[in-house]
Amino acid sequence: MITTVNNPITFGNAISICMSKFFDFNGRASRPEYWWFYLFTLLLSWGAILVDRTQVVSMFINAVFLPPALAAGARRLHDTNRSGWWQLIILTIIGIIPLIIWLASKGSNQKNQYGSPA
Repeated sequence: MITTVNNPITFGNAISICMSKFFDFNGRASRPEYWWFYLFTLLLSWGAILVDRTQVVSMFINAVFLPPALAAGARRLHDTNRSGWWQLIILTIIGIIPLIIWLASKGSNQKNQYGSPA
């Protein structure tokens, strides 16, 4: 089990945190919080594709979970002392590589302009 300063971040805990911060682009998110939530959305999308071959359900699920995924990504980038706007680098295709590296990087242990460590 991975722990942060105060609470353990488990699969269910990460989902709960990210869904409670649906449109919250402020603050910081730990690596486990972000990646557990990413896994959750990925599994939901794959499950929807298995259930509905027309992918209508999958598109609906992706649309519903896009805001909390973007918010979690912004908070994760804040943990590495970068602006959440850096997520837009994915639109350049080659930008996927640095974005993944930043999202997977260890966050700052110090307080930064985005708040205290997650």
